Amino acid sequence: MSSTVLVPVDGSPLSRRALRYAFESFPDAEIVAYHVTDLFGPSYGPDGDLESAFEPMVGTDAWDARVRETTERLFADLEAVAADHDRSITLESDVGDPARLVLEYATEEPVDHVVIGSHGRPNARRPMFGSVADSVVRRAPTTVTVVR
Repeated sequence: MSSTVLVPVDGSPLSRRALRYAFESFPDAEIVAYHVTDLFGPSYGPDGDLESAFEPMVGTDAWDARVRETTERLFADLEAVAADHDRSITLESDVGDPARLVLEYATEEPVDHVVIGSHGRPNARRPMFGSVADSVVRRAPTTVTVVR
């Protein structure tokens, strides 16, 4: 029986680490990399640096072009990671709230496992996971592995 592993990716080094972990830990599974462009938060650019989500202005043709270009570069990088592991990868993208859309994807598609990178900082005043990872861990309908 073939399984499907969902790996939410945002272009960060931790999401790449989660993808590599998925390839190594699930050698027979279909790996789906799912990128959600957050309308209201910063995103990782092609060099792994945080970029503003508001320049150019959200919803303009320039913003749409930037999202398309950034997603294409991210997907090229993810395909290179897959090639390094001699694997294929399914690439999906969307625009909206990352936590909501990742949970929706994990619920509506045949996903057997989620592997997600976390940006949280472990200390007494802050959660151990980033907000997206925290939502996914708490509400996903399947097993979730958090990679740090």
